[in-house]
Amino acid sequence: MTLEALKNFGANTQEGMARCMNNEAFYLRLVGMLSKDTNVEKLSQALLANDLNAAFEAAHALKGSLSNLAITPVLEPVVEITEHLRARESMDYMPLMQKIQDNWDGLMKLL
Repeated sequence: MTLEALKNFGANTQEGMARCMNNEAFYLRLVGMLSKDTNVEKLSQALLANDLNAAFEAAHALKGSLSNLAITPVLEPVVEITEHLRARESMDYMPLMQKIQDNWDGLMKLL
């Protein structure tokens, strides 16, 4: 994984690097740690179980990690689903979940 690959993926590497004191190795190490994050799976399972409280918790945790690292392609739909879940809206969450999963899978291929 490289900064260039993340940038091509759509991550705002400049913003993410700034949060990591412009330490590329540190930033890339933190991004690499996302491969161990289980919140996408937790979010999906909670939505399938219609457990909006658990889904919100998973989405909110994921939002924090992705925001700090500025992984925009995954972050944008996570922010959207988090706000719908915060309001406990009655809606079909699956299209947003699919977008999150597809972008997450793309990120995991880089790692």
